[in-house]
Amino acid sequence: MKSAYDIAKEHIRHIEPATHGGEIWNQRKPASEIIDFSSNVNPLGISFKVINVIKKNLWRIPFYPDTKYPSLHRAISEYLNVDEENILVGNGSTEIIYLFCEVFLDKGEEVQIPKPTFGEYEIAVRRTGARPKFFELDSVFKVDPDKINYESKIIFICNPNNPTSTFTSRRTIVQVLERAIKQDALVFVDEDFVEFISNPKRNTAVGLVGEYPNLFVLRSFTKFFGLTGLRVGYGIGSKEIVDLLNRVKPPWSVNCLAEVAAVAALHDRGLIKVRHLVEEEREFLFETLGRINGFRPVKPDANFIFVDVSSSNLSASDIKRKLLQRDILIRECSSFGLPNHIRIAIRSRKENKKLVQSLKEIVN
Repeated sequence: MKSAYDIAKEHIRHIEPATHGGEIWNQRKPASEIIDFSSNVNPLGISFKVINVIKKNLWRIPFYPDTKYPSLHRAISEYLNVDEENILVGNGSTEIIYLFCEVFLDKGEEVQIPKPTFGEYEIAVRRTGARPKFFELDSVFKVDPDKINYESKIIFICNPNNPTSTFTSRRTIVQVLERAIKQDALVFVDEDFVEFISNPKRNTAVGLVGEYPNLFVLRSFTKFFGLTGLRVGYGIGSKEIVDLLNRVKPPWSVNCLAEVAAVAALHDRGLIKVRHLVEEEREFLFETLGRINGFRPVKPDANFIFVDVSSSNLSASDIKRKLLQRDILIRECSSFGLPNHIRIAIRSRKENKKLVQSLKEIVN
């Protein structure tokens, strides 16, 4: 008879931790001395309004948070014009990914995941004993509805996609939803980077939730709002989906300071300058990277750029290593199964120029 340890070991033996950007803590210099292009978050960082709100609410630390998070639900409801009963909040978007799989997947069930994309979907699926199956994106790294098996239990879509920075149109998402609902498949659309695209309110899938009960849309305060270390995310879905997720979600998973910071961030209209900066620097960086010998950047929609470096005289890992010698950190994409690609976050013009100049010197 197998012990509980042996059963658990057998269940998770194929799981490997995902690799992420932001590896600034284990470098030869302090994090403050490294320009981090590997972490695709708000290049301006946390706003002073949010910092001030955190300072004013330090008195909350001795108390448990309200598990209903009324102020955060109300703020999200106003921000997206959705009913509060359609909102789920969690300890970053990753907790919600894992929670969704825990609730809706059984051992042996099949899940559709695009390739390449964010690695935590696969890990969350494997933890339940379900089987991840991968579908290819089209030639410009967007979702092709014809490549998906709709007989699967869940279809994951990262939009804009990580690491390719490509946005699949709302029309295409509707095509996926129409086919999926006929097969009783759930569609999980991860919009962590959607605030960086052009016209996010018009292009988001959030407004489709009322029409498609099989849709769940994930959002985060990590990327656009810069609350990376506070770990707070949320999702929008039907009342039935949200109710099921809330039944098993751990209590107090969003801490009291994360809640007030998230509310303040949603009310900070000054953050519009982040989108303007990203739009301007995205065009600059895309054009200048394309002029580097052997570099082929993919046209980006989010706040980072995906670059094929297979025609250069260096591998992606060599480029990362040589840049680190200059205190610049980028993401090489071998963990996505793409050893000849790099991912570069968009930062300030001064920092972007330093990166481009360093790359020219290294590659040329």
